[in-house]
Amino acid sequence: MYVLGISALYHDAAAALIKDGEIIAAAQEERFTRIKHDQSVPQNAIHYCLGQAGIISDELEAVVYYDNPIMTTDRFINNLKYAGKDAADLIEFSFESLFNKKMWINRAIENKLGGLGKQGKLFVIEHHISHAASAFFPSPYEKAAIITIDGVGEWATTTIGYGIGNKIKLIKEIDYPHSLGLLYSAFTYFCGFKVNSGDYKLMGLAPYGKPVYYDIIKNNLIDIKQDGSYRLNLDYFDYQYGRAMTNEKFAELFGGSRRVPESRITQREMDMAASIQKVLEEVVLLIVKDAKQMIGDECDNLVLAGGVALNCVSNGNILRNNIFKNIWIQPAAGDAGGALGAALYYYFQYSNNSRQYSGKSDGQKGTYLGPSYDNVFVENYLRKNNYKYEKYEEKDIYEKIAELIDRQYVIGIFAGRMEYGPRALGNRSIIGDARSAKMQSKLNLKIKNRESFRPFAPSVLEERVSDYFELKGKSPYMLICADVQKTLRKEFDLEVQLEKNDKDLLAAVNIPRSIIPAVTHVDYSARVQTVNEETNPVFYKIIKAFEKRTGCGVVINTSFNVRGEPIVCSPEDAYKCFMRTEMDVLMIGNMILYKSEQPVWEEREDWRTVYELD
Repeated sequence: MYVLGISALYHDAAAALIKDGEIIAAAQEERFTRIKHDQSVPQNAIHYCLGQAGIISDELEAVVYYDNPIMTTDRFINNLKYAGKDAADLIEFSFESLFNKKMWINRAIENKLGGLGKQGKLFVIEHHISHAASAFFPSPYEKAAIITIDGVGEWATTTIGYGIGNKIKLIKEIDYPHSLGLLYSAFTYFCGFKVNSGDYKLMGLAPYGKPVYYDIIKNNLIDIKQDGSYRLNLDYFDYQYGRAMTNEKFAELFGGSRRVPESRITQREMDMAASIQKVLEEVVLLIVKDAKQMIGDECDNLVLAGGVALNCVSNGNILRNNIFKNIWIQPAAGDAGGALGAALYYYFQYSNNSRQYSGKSDGQKGTYLGPSYDNVFVENYLRKNNYKYEKYEEKDIYEKIAELIDRQYVIGIFAGRMEYGPRALGNRSIIGDARSAKMQSKLNLKIKNRESFRPFAPSVLEERVSDYFELKGKSPYMLICADVQKTLRKEFDLEVQLEKNDKDLLAAVNIPRSIIPAVTHVDYSARVQTVNEETNPVFYKIIKAFEKRTGCGVVINTSFNVRGEPIVCSPEDAYKCFMRTEMDVLMIGNMILYKSEQPVWEEREDWRTVYELD
């Protein structure tokens, strides 16, 4: 039985295909179109998924869309009544998208698939059911509590439920317009970052500030109950009118207007980030405690999905509080993961098929579910374009890459299947030496073209994670923050460094904070990825070779892209990104390319990627 799941028309459109309950393929549309957070019906991702399985659309048992447009329309109409005389802005903002696209999603999907062969194949399920299914069904647990938190689905913004075997059930929810995700996004917007794509920046900025606005937020913006339920004071927001996230009253509360994007970040933004992060962690922890009380002590497993589940600082806080013994987080926790959840829900719950679970390993396959390109294809591409490369035997290439990392080269890694979800996990990554004090700012400014304050993640050999970080167990999807071990830290006072350097974040970033300074944030935290040989043998062997050479079992890992662009998908994407930045080396398959040996790169306005999959 083949089931195709689709998410689209909001942000991060994606497709996912399962066969008899096994995840075969999944990818975001943005990776093919090169449009960041592409929300269109994912024609390219659908084509990839079907091609990966070697089937046509007529062979699909079902196509499942991750959102119910009828319920979304109900929210829109009720929102119009709430908006009253301000409804005109809401209509202008949402009417065409809802009534010309979302309401007719069935036609759009059938057009992209070239028809469905027979009637009755297209289904829709609720948004948060998709999130819940994506969290529970690939998890290694027979039963688990389920928490989903995001901006908004149709109505729901926060849910608690549980899963047992092949069934899930949501038992408690908070509805729009009260949303923890939208509250966090309001601060993202006000601090001058883009909603959805900038929430990571706000999280990364938080350790530079102090939560001086914590009481202001709790006294004015959100009423939090002991069970984690909450209500927002809508007087301070404008999103319910289809306008900006915040209004003038919000600006008055924080002493001035919104930060202009790309302008200098001030202490106010740092403190606002720290404050809303503290509030978010507090609410999430109360929700987790409530879930534990509702589910009971006999269940010690928790699974998470929804955009807020990508907040790895909050996830680390959940883990440290030991409310649940085991936690599993869907690596594509945002809307892209809804495509997978929709397909899994149909197969397991709707069709009542049995589900396998090990208690140890999950069914996500390391989330390496995207396209791959074999060495023959890659070499033909390089030869055709006269790009100079050196070809290596597998046993030799890992030691060579380790040597280059040790020599302070910045290296793009293109290997195996592309990751599904927002994190690069070694197959579409840029890596470097975690021991270098200057590497964080170098990567930010010269490679990624992004803000200097943003931290990078460490990828560490799974068996050595506790040697470097205050973390026991696995973190394969880079979704948990943990502190660097105290014995590895160096004395560092952020406030002193900022005062010394006139609030210059770059100067503060360049002060070593541990023996692995490039992956140690200013509060000694790190967003950890554990790597094992079974899930990713190539990346594991690179880090292992680096450890053998240097004694260090950690490297920097950041996504293979520049600011404002999606992670690379094809060899052509990888080469283009390699040449447009100050990256030194590209490892692509079993070949190594050096920037200094490549022909002069000429930009072409008509440049387009042509995807040919192996």
